[in-house]
Amino acid sequence: MTDFISSLPPDARRLALAAIVVGLYVLLCAGIALKVALRKHKARREEAALASGAGEPVLVAFASQTGFAEELAMATAKALQAASLPVRLRELAAVEPQDLTGRALFIVSTTGEGDAPDNARRFIRDVMATEPALAKLSYAVLALGDSTYAQYCAFGRSLDAWLARNGGARLFDTVEVDDGEAAALRHWQSQLSVLTGSTDAPDWSRPAYGPWTLADRRLLNPGSAGEGAFHVRLEPLDGGLDWRAGDIVEIGPRNAPADVADLLSRLSLSADAAVKADEAASLGETLSWRRLPHEDAAIKALAGTAPQALVDALPALPHREYSIASLPADGGVELVVRLMRRADGKPGLGSGWLIEHAAVGGEIAGRVRSNRSFHAPDDDRPMILIGAGTGLAGLRSHLKARAALSRKRNWLVFGERSSAHDFFHQAEIEAWAASGVLERLDLAFSRDQADKVYVQHRLRAAADEVRAWVAQGAAIYVCGSLEGMSREVHAALGEILGGEALEDLADQGRYRRDVY
Repeated sequence: MTDFISSLPPDARRLALAAIVVGLYVLLCAGIALKVALRKHKARREEAALASGAGEPVLVAFASQTGFAEELAMATAKALQAASLPVRLRELAAVEPQDLTGRALFIVSTTGEGDAPDNARRFIRDVMATEPALAKLSYAVLALGDSTYAQYCAFGRSLDAWLARNGGARLFDTVEVDDGEAAALRHWQSQLSVLTGSTDAPDWSRPAYGPWTLADRRLLNPGSAGEGAFHVRLEPLDGGLDWRAGDIVEIGPRNAPADVADLLSRLSLSADAAVKADEAASLGETLSWRRLPHEDAAIKALAGTAPQALVDALPALPHREYSIASLPADGGVELVVRLMRRADGKPGLGSGWLIEHAAVGGEIAGRVRSNRSFHAPDDDRPMILIGAGTGLAGLRSHLKARAALSRKRNWLVFGERSSAHDFFHQAEIEAWAASGVLERLDLAFSRDQADKVYVQHRLRAAADEVRAWVAQGAAIYVCGSLEGMSREVHAALGEILGGEALEDLADQGRYRRDVY
């Protein structure tokens, strides 16, 4: 084939090469379309299977920001279906007042300081704002949250209170889950066993981490006035590369080796002591995965504890989540990770592990999780991508995917401290702007002028253009910090588009956020 093309006259050779490029592009688009169609077919097949069975279906409704509540809802639905109970699995946004009868199970998360997930907004606005008669409803709530926030499980608690206030009867007390706590999830499962009469169902467990290599770590903001932000690359040791733009990687962090050694020294225990645990066979290795006591009183209380008893007394470390900044075609998961510090100055659990403690070339425990609420539109509608700081990660994966599909109606609004030190992936972004992948690029470097300028200011200054893009069908995606950036952006968009119009965009799936 190469010899044949080389033998053609120049004009014919260009036409032949162009035809090959077009053919490859068509094949790529067809492959993506087929993958989407297969996913939808699988979802319809699973929904039909869950609905089978005798009697009135049990409603299983979920509100999820990052996908974990949705995973638990599916597990709950399958547990009911295994007991021959028909199930209606629904996003909370799709639940109407007339659905609130019979038995219902709600699996809902709380984000940040008491906020409900984005896909709960319509239900809050259109259903929870009313006072329906729920005397025929029996329900239970699984509330997901993080006790490090003051408003722990706030949305789950408010939903429970609203259901009860309007006449709903609790099947059992609300189960609250602190950062995926396994014991609380086992309690929920045991309550389901009572509900279904099935006591032989296997215990749930969070999906096992896979082994990844920390292949690369480099500083993105040398000289910055803020904490270091790093480009981190993980490559799977098992060869598995399957995710979409918008998905999340969960990391299983470890304690700093010095912290483990200090505890062992203070308790006069050997790191080589044999213990029984899922993670490892030695005490030192196992403690690297466990939540260590730091206060003197707590450590003194453990004096004389045998190695196995110490392991049994300490819970496993919680996972940490990061927006994926790459595509499978890049050969690995790429992240933008800022080193976070606790009040005592020590590095945060996840960022400390990835940036300060784990060695490049060493092994990282992780798994990719689908984040359906931040997946891109299936069509080629315009996209307005808004983020600040490490929020660029989730937007970068979308821009890579759009570039691969030659979808060029993209507008990036990105903000950081200074253009000289904090313009993450500058060369790549400027290349996208030059090539037309980015139709518009607005930058907000807050410290580059006397008056601080943030992304919300850039949006307000371009209000007419924002309205025009939305009128043309644009979807708005926001990625970054929940406190500050995303709240201010939400307020600015409400001013520009109107609060009701912004809610309508969210209901249509055209306003999506990946915030943390």
